[in-house]
Amino acid sequence: MIPDSLEEEIVRAFDNVERTLATVGASWRDVIHVNSYHKVAPGDDAIGDDHNSVMVEQFRRRLGGRAPIWTETGVTVLGLAAMRVEIRVTAIVGSGN
Repeated sequence: MIPDSLEEEIVRAFDNVERTLATVGASWRDVIHVNSYHKVAPGDDAIGDDHNSVMVEQFRRRLGGRAPIWTETGVTVLGLAAMRVEIRVTAIVGSGN
């Protein structure tokens, strides 16, 4: 189920990444690269401040001052029609210790 609120969807995406990292014994401290995909309207080439402000807030909350490489890409479609954001990370287990 995809939340109605963009902010809630982004927070849930971060939560999902955190749970996935935990299944292999990793955490956000082990993340070295983040790819985020943001749905934009066809013909629109800009990702809005509504996306960026929530993303940055979540990075600050979860990464504790660390700054992995972040690649942000605007797309016109994601895995489900209602989705507005998708997050993919690369982590090296144990690198955050």
